Amino acid sequence: DVLFFRLKFIFGPSAVPALDLVDQRSVTRVTSPSGRTAYQVLGSSGKLYTCYSSCHFCTCPAFGFTVLQKSESLLCKHILAVYLSQAMGACQELTVSEEQLTSILLAEEEDEG
Repeated sequence: DVLFFRLKFIFGPSAVPALDLVDQRSVTRVTSPSGRTAYQVLGSSGKLYTCYSSCHFCTCPAFGFTVLQKSESLLCKHILAVYLSQAMGACQELTVSEEQLTSILLAEEEDEG
């Protein structure tokens, strides 16, 4: 209970939804043979978001608006779910080819543009 309240205090409204994503095993670590890594999180809406823990970035609209534009939050629920999944060893693992990882990353870019 103490850890839960600390999470809520630090991360506010993102804590509970992030823990829900972890419980649902919605976080997948995608790794290529070269060691490049990205995370995909299946959001509560059913949309797949790509997260980069190394640079603290998520492709979801909430991250762009709440974190980047308004600076109202440190992170979105997807990034927090990635960090919690890493800490708890709860990430699903997926190894893909370099080409497949490139396709995943470019698909996110095309969605934005």
